[in-house]
Amino acid sequence: MPVPTELNLHRQSRVLEVSYDDGSHFTLPCEYLRVYSPSAEVQGHGPGQRVLQLGKEDVGIDKIEPVGNYAVCLHFDDEHNTGIYSWDYLYKLGTEQEQLWKAYLDELEKAGQQRQSRPS
Repeated sequence: MPVPTELNLHRQSRVLEVSYDDGSHFTLPCEYLRVYSPSAEVQGHGPGQRVLQLGKEDVGIDKIEPVGNYAVCLHFDDEHNTGIYSWDYLYKLGTEQEQLWKAYLDELEKAGQQRQSRPS
């Protein structure tokens, strides 16, 4: 798997940019990272146990904490901080972003939910 060369958090636009040594560059919205958190709270403890995340449209990242040389822990401003995002998982989220985002929107629709931004 490619190795990350750069990680930049843009707080105002709520995106995490990740670059890899194979030339890949991904712009990952905080909402997308939050709804696909690798934590057990989101993914469940086994197949088919994924928990649909609602109301994460305006979530941001407060802190990025390194986990060894293989991952980061993202501390979201909704107090979620139990997901360990390996470099491989971030790469997967980047390469499959279009399909995974569509799958999330389809999950919301199937559950009778929709994305809503908080009033300013």
